[in-house]
Amino acid sequence: MTQSLAVVNQKGGVGKTTTALNLAACAALEGQRVLLLDTDPQGNATTGLGVDRSQLDACVYDLLTDDQLREDPVHALRSVLIETEIDNLHLIPATIDLAGADLTLANAIARDTRLRNILEPSLDEYDIVLIDTAPSLGLLTVNSLAAATGALIPIQAEYYALEGLAQLMKVVRLVQNQINPALKIEGVVITMYDGRANLSAEVADEVRAHLGPKVYHRAIPRNVRLAEAPSHGLPAVVYDPSCRGAKAYWDLYREVFPNA
Repeated sequence: MTQSLAVVNQKGGVGKTTTALNLAACAALEGQRVLLLDTDPQGNATTGLGVDRSQLDACVYDLLTDDQLREDPVHALRSVLIETEIDNLHLIPATIDLAGADLTLANAIARDTRLRNILEPSLDEYDIVLIDTAPSLGLLTVNSLAAATGALIPIQAEYYALEGLAQLMKVVRLVQNQINPALKIEGVVITMYDGRANLSAEVADEVRAHLGPKVYHRAIPRNVRLAEAPSHGLPAVVYDPSCRGAKAYWDLYREVFPNA
C-alpha cells in the first residue's frame, strides 16, 4: 500500500522542504518508487531538484484548477510529472501560479479533495508519496492533508517551537473528521537542532513532553551543507552524502519508513 505523507507546518523556515526533499531522495536511492509533490507557491522543492520553474508550462496548479484536465486524472498527472535526475524520483512541480489557487478554488466544487482525486488513480505506481506544503493552513494545505495517509510535522528547535501547533492540530482533526478519516499524525521531527546550545535541548525536551512517542528520536542538526544543497539543485543526501545533515536524514528515513 502506498504511504503518502504531507510535510506540514504553517510556520515558514522550519525545514519542511529540506525534510521532504531528503526523505524523498533517501527513499528513491533505496529503490522505492517515489512521487514528490510541491504544493508551495515558493516552489523550493521544485528548484531544489534542479528544475527551472520559468521553463514549466504546467504545474500542480493546473491539476487543481483545470476541470478539463481533471476529467482524466491519470493523463493529467502524467502531463505535469517530471522525471528527476535521481532514479525512481518523480516530481509534480509548483510555479508562482499556485499563489492564486486559494482564490481560484474558493467557490469550486469539491475544492478540498481535488488533489486527492487527481492522485488516487495513480497511487499504485508509487511506494511513497511526499507532499511539501505551503506555510499556511489554507486550501492548499487542506488539499495536501486530504490526499495523505499521514502528517509529518517538522518543528524548529527554537523558543517558539510549539507556537501555532495547537492550531495545526485543530486543522488536522477537522480534515480527519470531515474529509479524510484515514489521516493520522505520522510523527514530529525536530529540525535545526544545535547540540551545543542549551536552548535546543530544552526545546527538544519540551516538545517530547507534549508529544511523547510521536517525536522521532533523530533530530536534524543545523548544517551548512543542508543549506547549500538546494542551490546546486540537489538534496543534501546526494550533494554531500557524508555531511552530518545527510546522515541525520538517513537515520530519520529509517525511522519514518521502517518497512521500506
